[in-house]
Amino acid sequence: MANKKETNETKKKNIHEITIKIDGDAWKEALDKAFNDKKKDAKVDGFRKGKVPKDIYIKKFGIESLFIPAADLVLQDAYTKAMEESKLIPVVQPDVNLKDINEEAVEFSFKIITKPEVNVKKYKGLNIKPEKVKVTKEEIEHELSHVLERYTELVTKEGKVENGNVAVIDFEGFKDGVAFDGGKGENYSLEIGSNTFIPGFEDQVIGMSVGEEKDINVTFPEDYQVGDLAGAPVVFKVKVHEIKEKQTRELDEDFFEDLGIEGVDTKEKLEAEIEKSIKAQKEMDVENKYIDKILEEVSKNVEVDIPEEMVNEEIDRLMRRFEEQMKMQGISLDVYYQFTKSTETDLRNQLEKEAYSNVLYRLMLEEIMVLEKIEVAEEEAEKEATALAEKYQMEKDQFLENFGGIDMVKYDLEMRKTLEALKELNK
Repeated sequence: MANKKETNETKKKNIHEITIKIDGDAWKEALDKAFNDKKKDAKVDGFRKGKVPKDIYIKKFGIESLFIPAADLVLQDAYTKAMEESKLIPVVQPDVNLKDINEEAVEFSFKIITKPEVNVKKYKGLNIKPEKVKVTKEEIEHELSHVLERYTELVTKEGKVENGNVAVIDFEGFKDGVAFDGGKGENYSLEIGSNTFIPGFEDQVIGMSVGEEKDINVTFPEDYQVGDLAGAPVVFKVKVHEIKEKQTRELDEDFFEDLGIEGVDTKEKLEAEIEKSIKAQKEMDVENKYIDKILEEVSKNVEVDIPEEMVNEEIDRLMRRFEEQMKMQGISLDVYYQFTKSTETDLRNQLEKEAYSNVLYRLMLEEIMVLEKIEVAEEEAEKEATALAEKYQMEKDQFLENFGGIDMVKYDLEMRKTLEALKELNK
């Protein structure tokens, strides 16, 4: 049997406490299931493992030993009943509290947070316009230099090492006359000026010639990760094997063939392609800033009391996204905390403002969607799902499983349509 009641613990309309009591046959069955699970590992003198009778088990371990396992068995049913009977739609995972438990019944309370009331007082006629996009000749030339740099060739040179050259060297580091781990390399290509080695090392390679050997004296930084080397003066024995300099490619037929951009075979066509690329990126950046500006301006005219739990759940999502980004760079969160001398609490605090804005904007857009009567038909959502599955080269069912189902596709379309409407309403 299940009983439901809602308390007046809080005055907030969107925070509800629903109490569900499981008793009678449902609770008796749960206790029996808990006993059947427990007796498998119960050791009682005179009985084979798993064969102890219930009355003997209870006499030895107490009926109380079955309460928590039985409560776990009925918790999902209790939550389902709470949702069905209350007709509430939670916006975050409900908190559950075990209020009472005994041989006759178990009582749970669920703290259910529903969508708060949102009052968008003004969202039209804000006269916000996007910036104009312009690509300058200097930007095109700058990007062209980067393209040429990517196709730069390294050519062996005579003479001495200069800044910007690549010196092929052997090196071995010594502290107090003893070689240290990780301080040795052979035929290592070091770009002078890249600052990849300890400060002062590359400067002292400048001026060396092929075949020359030299002792280079440097001091490790105080914050160096290897403790016994941090702040320590060391000597590197260095020998130069080869010196290479960068040679800029000519914009000739061979270059354009290596470049591999269809239809681009002259400098003018390459510059046009670069201009198009820069413009597309700028337009995307301007569009994102434009949307952010509209959302920020509209949010100043919104009244809403956002539950802390919604913000915390969004922080959790941002934390997971950040962790994935770090993994793509080969860095774990523990290593990130070590490098930045921070903690999980510090990171969560950094993400709190973004999380709050995300929740605010989402609630705000949902309300505007209702006010503007924006809808997405089921057929439209299905068509979008098919297109997205093709875009990501996935089966539609697999895409929907990863994306969160057709309802999530529909919601995403609704939000995009609402943003488009906002842009039109504020030109």
